Amino acid sequence: MNHENDEDWRVRVHLAAANRLAVYDDLEEGIDNHFTVRVPNKEDRYLVLPFGQHWSEAKASDLIVFNEAGDVLEGNGTLELSALSIHAPLHRITGANVVLHTHQTWALALNMMEDNRLLPGSQTAAFLTPYIAYDDGYAGLAASVSEGERLAAILGTKQILFMKNHGVLVIGETIAQAYRRLYKLERVCRAQILAMSTGRPLAVLDEATVEKVSRPNPRNSHSQEEREALYFAAMMRVLDREMPGYAD
Repeated sequence: MNHENDEDWRVRVHLAAANRLAVYDDLEEGIDNHFTVRVPNKEDRYLVLPFGQHWSEAKASDLIVFNEAGDVLEGNGTLELSALSIHAPLHRITGANVVLHTHQTWALALNMMEDNRLLPGSQTAAFLTPYIAYDDGYAGLAASVSEGERLAAILGTKQILFMKNHGVLVIGETIAQAYRRLYKLERVCRAQILAMSTGRPLAVLDEATVEKVSRPNPRNSHSQEEREALYFAAMMRVLDREMPGYAD
């Protein structure tokens, strides 16, 4: 089948690529956690890797479609409960096309601390800190959509959720946008943990500087959307060399 110019297929390819990239970037836990994306132009229809497949095995043709009732509407395989309980209501309430949830190492390490706030101690961190919400009340395993609704209420209008004692969650309009946020988040969490481990005081940027960094530069050579698209295209080329097969 020729999938050229097929938006549904392009989204499948990007989601499968994101799953494999999470393995390449050491953000995954084998078969656990979930990346989901809304089926283009459909309400209450979401794509996810079937539970039991390792993320390094993700292929566009293997993804299943589910709804908030927990029905698998397309594809072969099963839906894991937290994909339903956390992701479906977050899509519905926030309107986000993409929801990525992981227990990635450095972000989780920060979220294991009593004070788990990401500090604007670097330029990259300063880009992210204004967009982070914090869930400080771990409530146990996600057993129903009420947990996703609770998390959506905490997230509000932000794009990143720090989940204390649990992990992190990122939303976005495109897979490229959301995955780039998730990747950069892990990098700045790692940098903060490493800097804190020296025991020396951190040089944190002041609020005025953070606000200045957050404003778009009118002389920027590339828009944020272009940067996201170029980054993800580059990483798919890396996958084509290192972990091919995601587009099958």
